[in-house]
Amino acid sequence: MGELPALIQDLALILVVAGVVTLIFKRLRQPLVLGYIVAGFLVSPHMPYTASVVDMSNIHLWADIGVMFLLFSLGLDFSFKKILKMGASPVISTVSIVFFMSILGMLVGHLFGWSRMDCIFLGGMLAMSSTTIIYKAFDDLGLRQQQFAGLVMSVLILEDILAIVMMVMLSAIAGGSVEGGQMLTSVLKIVFFLVLWLVVGIFAVPIFLRSVRRLINAEVLLIVSLGLCCAMAVFSTKVGFSSAFGAFIMGSILAETVEAERIEKLVEPVKNLFGAIFFVSVGMLVDPKIIVDYAFPIIALVLTILVGQSVLGSFSFMLGGESLKSAMRCGFSMAQIGEFSFIIASLGLSLGVISHFLYPVVVAVSVITTFLTPYMIRLATPAYNALEPRLPSRLVSALNRLSMSRSSSSSAHSLWRPLLSQMAIYTLVFGILSAAVIFLMFMLFLPFLDRLLPSQIVILGLHIRPAALLTGLLTVLLISPFLRAMVMKKNHSDEWRALWAASGRNHLPLLSTVLLRLAIAIAFVFYVCHRLSNFTPAVIITLGVIAVLLMILSRRVKHRSILLERLFVNNLRSRDIVAQVHGMRRPLYEGRLLDRDVHIAEFDIPQNSLWAGMTLKQLSLGRKYGVHVSSILRGGNRLNIPDGKDMLFPLDRIQVIGSDTQLAALKAALERELHPEDYDVEQRAMKLRQFVVGRKSSFVGHTLEESALRSSYGCMVVGLEEGKENLSPFPPSRRFQVGDIIWVVGEEADLERLASATMQAD
Repeated sequence: MGELPALIQDLALILVVAGVVTLIFKRLRQPLVLGYIVAGFLVSPHMPYTASVVDMSNIHLWADIGVMFLLFSLGLDFSFKKILKMGASPVISTVSIVFFMSILGMLVGHLFGWSRMDCIFLGGMLAMSSTTIIYKAFDDLGLRQQQFAGLVMSVLILEDILAIVMMVMLSAIAGGSVEGGQMLTSVLKIVFFLVLWLVVGIFAVPIFLRSVRRLINAEVLLIVSLGLCCAMAVFSTKVGFSSAFGAFIMGSILAETVEAERIEKLVEPVKNLFGAIFFVSVGMLVDPKIIVDYAFPIIALVLTILVGQSVLGSFSFMLGGESLKSAMRCGFSMAQIGEFSFIIASLGLSLGVISHFLYPVVVAVSVITTFLTPYMIRLATPAYNALEPRLPSRLVSALNRLSMSRSSSSSAHSLWRPLLSQMAIYTLVFGILSAAVIFLMFMLFLPFLDRLLPSQIVILGLHIRPAALLTGLLTVLLISPFLRAMVMKKNHSDEWRALWAASGRNHLPLLSTVLLRLAIAIAFVFYVCHRLSNFTPAVIITLGVIAVLLMILSRRVKHRSILLERLFVNNLRSRDIVAQVHGMRRPLYEGRLLDRDVHIAEFDIPQNSLWAGMTLKQLSLGRKYGVHVSSILRGGNRLNIPDGKDMLFPLDRIQVIGSDTQLAALKAALERELHPEDYDVEQRAMKLRQFVVGRKSSFVGHTLEESALRSSYGCMVVGLEEGKENLSPFPPSRRFQVGDIIWVVGEEADLERLASATMQAD
């Protein structure tokens, strides 16, 4: 037989070592990410006392695949609708944190005399807190259901989005695109393709999955999902972005489909495998010599993160409208870096623009800050208690009053702001779709027609290219629903009517918005005609005005525009519709609770919970913990406002209303009141044994019920042997007789007790 390939040997070594190390870290209740990094260090060439991998290039290839699947899974857990529902507070906090920490990281790198690219990438690494580590810390500390934890998770989601954009921008900077015009071009390119992919993807992918839903099982759905992920990754690289960016976009598109939960569960093992290889590859780059040489910068960066997030992070959350106490709890929670910092560092290494020492330094900083995360979270409240008395009372009152009035001030916004913002969004989206159609028609359809049709024909003395004429007509026809929607959308909305009726001074500005969008639509038609004809500008403008007016007046174009919009909206809302049908949608009143310290949390009833089988009246959760059970979710069904007679079952999900303190007490009780775990489960195996009823047996002359085999011995008679081919049933009324041969099922210990109860003859 041939020698085993190096790839298989390396994979076996990585998985075995990673399995052992992660078991140890699981036992120590530490994040598994750190276990993978330690495993990578143990199998790296820098560790001479253990076996090391043979071919690092193959491992890096698998690691790149791991990054792609990690971001694909992140996209599956992401929803742009969630971002829109968050409001301005998390957005302000996120942008402030990323800006402050990036600047701080670049300043620290500059103080150490590192190169410009090292400083830029370092700033990006320090700005990204770890979603995985913070989520794990909240879960371990029992804080995941508290209100400030929800805000932190919202900010982390937004940070992940900014990290994706940052990776694209850093790639552009590494490629030399640092001038203002080039940077603006890169940003516009990101926006263009981001909007185009999301709109087209949300329109097309759900329709495709819906049409083949009857043919798809778990295996096919996994292959189709990963195929879409890889296809978008390839397309992303073709247009100048990274494969990870494309994978994230496809994940976010699939997140809006009905199959999102199934896809997420199916992809998770694949993500875990390749993600583990990625984090192991991170550990392989840890060089102990570099860590020793750069011990002082590592300590300085750790302090930068701890102090920077505690001070600047808390300040950023205050800018977002949080009270001082809540802001400090949020800021202290984010004092670490994690997986996205590694991804950004890997990007810098793959582009060859950062120094090799920076990677192990960042890994060391991540390990230290990860271990300190639970202590920083616990430190937030004592720090607030120590700081609050030393601050001017007027300042504290003003900050808290600002946070409480933030929600009420949103209702006082002018009608102009939502109207103009929605018009701008529609104009941007429909403009990008029109530009994409024009690009595809010019790049693909026009060359195809040029090969089929004659080069020129003469009509009324004008030399015309048939291919150009036909392409122009089809292009205008295809973009007509988009251009009509661009001009007419929101012209009959409630905001428009209210502003028109409120004052005559609003009439001219409102009409100006229509004229501006009309001019943009005419500009698209002008561009098509100008590229495909030799008409004078005056003629082209006239044709553009006529074409757009015909689009507006055409009932067929209007019908197509409305149909496309409804289909897109239904695809976008399909997941919510199915969740509502199955009773899994969160109640609408969740955001309207008057008390700012009261909110809704969800808890799962464990399989071995002592609460299972008990009614709400028996549990008395309101009396014990001060909470109210508003709903019970069971098997896709929702039981709203349950009464005291309703019973809880294993794996039920309950929605509970209460304060942070009350919900924390309920969570602790739910995790504490469990049936004890059976550590001798191997002894619980059921066995079948034959017994012969002896003369001195206490069971002689008694029936099954009278002998109490079930209640006293935990055993069950399954048959009577009478010399037949099959066992005969043992009737309940039959009495045991001497010499009966019975077959009994039970646990080993119970069978031994039964044997000692004189079942057999002496």
